[in-house]
Amino acid sequence: MMIELKDIHTYYGTSHILFGISMHVEEGESVCLLGRNGAGKTTTLKSIIGLTPPKKGNIRFQGKEIAGRPPYRIARMGVGFVPDDRRIFPDLTVRQNILLAKKDREGSIWNLDRVYSLFPKLKDLDSNMGGHLSGGEQQMLTIARTLMTNPSLLLLDEPGEGLAPLVVKAMGEQLMEIKKLGVTMLICEHNVGLAMSLSDRAYIMDKGAIRYQGTISDLKANEEIRKKYLMV
Repeated sequence: MMIELKDIHTYYGTSHILFGISMHVEEGESVCLLGRNGAGKTTTLKSIIGLTPPKKGNIRFQGKEIAGRPPYRIARMGVGFVPDDRRIFPDLTVRQNILLAKKDREGSIWNLDRVYSLFPKLKDLDSNMGGHLSGGEQQMLTIARTLMTNPSLLLLDEPGEGLAPLVVKAMGEQLMEIKKLGVTMLICEHNVGLAMSLSDRAYIMDKGAIRYQGTISDLKANEEIRKKYLMV
């Protein structure tokens, strides 16, 4: 088991956001977290990485309890987080942004050459400042920077948000290559087609709770669930 959440309750101040979330992702698996805006998907990822630690429940990463640990310690353990707001360093070059995150671990597979092989556009922009990149280029840079930490688990929060359809298609192909390399992924994504194309299983959230879980093939066959929780 790579990551396991048991009965997670998370709050923003006094507002109760997550109500008893339980889910898991196995090593080498890609799982998507689906649901409408405000369902609690992003809060679930932030609970895992420690940005909004749960007030109740357990989160085990590779068998170790991480609930309540500060984000930097969770990251050092091997959890990589790609936030929806990207958070690149605008006054550093592409290369500097990527190398800043470099961390070698036992069995590390990611280095600058491999990242540039996956994202050749970034290699072409090597000396450009991060603040001068387009939205799609910034998203590539954010993913590349996170991969340089050589994470065992990659959390992706809305990787396709705000991007043009052709850019989303290219992003999906690049994420599929990451999946093929055996990187375990938990993907929070509003674009259901993108998320399902990358995943082995799905969880669907609504109003801070898990309402459905199953394989992608089962979800594709369940029109009632998709209409109830995913269609606008």
